[in-house]
Amino acid sequence: MEHHHHNHNIDHVTLTKAFVAGIVLNVLYVLVEFGFGCYTRSMGLMSDAGHNLTDVLSLLLALVAMRMMKTGSSKKYTYGLKKSTVLASLLNAVLLLVAVGLILAESVRKLITPVAVEGTMIAWIATVGVLVNAITAWLFVKDKDKDLNIKGAYMHMAADALVSVGVVVSGVVIYYTHWYIVDPIIGIVVAVVIIMSTWKLLRDSVRLSLDGVPEQVDYEAIDRAIRHHDKVVSYHHMHVWALSTTHTALTVHVVVAGIQDMPGVKADIKQQLSLIGISHVTLEMETLEENCTARECE
Repeated sequence: MEHHHHNHNIDHVTLTKAFVAGIVLNVLYVLVEFGFGCYTRSMGLMSDAGHNLTDVLSLLLALVAMRMMKTGSSKKYTYGLKKSTVLASLLNAVLLLVAVGLILAESVRKLITPVAVEGTMIAWIATVGVLVNAITAWLFVKDKDKDLNIKGAYMHMAADALVSVGVVVSGVVIYYTHWYIVDPIIGIVVAVVIIMSTWKLLRDSVRLSLDGVPEQVDYEAIDRAIRHHDKVVSYHHMHVWALSTTHTALTVHVVVAGIQDMPGVKADIKQQLSLIGISHVTLEMETLEENCTARECE
């Protein structure tokens, strides 16, 4: 199973430039695509422009969250602002769902009352979209496996490139067949693709916002890490949660045979947990005589 590792080797300066370049590219494309969508009355183009607008917001939120994550701890925020990356993911999911609602509403209206659109222009504009989304995705290829926020941006843009390919296909079909109903159908397909790509993001973001266990955390690996030391008798009251999209914290009560075993066990467990990507570890060491489970303490 995949483990959640800390990634301190990200070049934040280069990454910031990648985010800014991606945002600028997509803003320019959204303006062009929406303008031509209005001119040609193409729901496919306008829906795709709306989707790409959410991509701009997504990239902007990811950039802001990345910057906020570097903020140090304070008296009011003892963990700093690392959790902002989780909140950014949650907000991105909500924005995408709002976009889906607008796309579906307008597509259904066009489906009931089809409007003639120019297939050639749709195909050409959407082709530019394929290039813009592909280039933006390429900007994050190097760091996509180092941070979940970056990986989300990469996957989002790569998926959008495929969506734009669908719009190109609709433009070609309309040009040769004059089946104008294809345009709103593509709009609905785009909405479905967004829902499919957004659902996991929404589910994971809500779970992390509620301090749930990150999906990639391997409980069996944690169990092996804690029981690795032969002086460990048992453990209880374990809690695992995400400090951010790249940082996982763990607290646990560990029972050892005697007080003299505590220093060695503590150092060993922390080292083993760091190997599977959990370095924010708090250990409550207990002996068999002082086992807090008898007092039902948390």
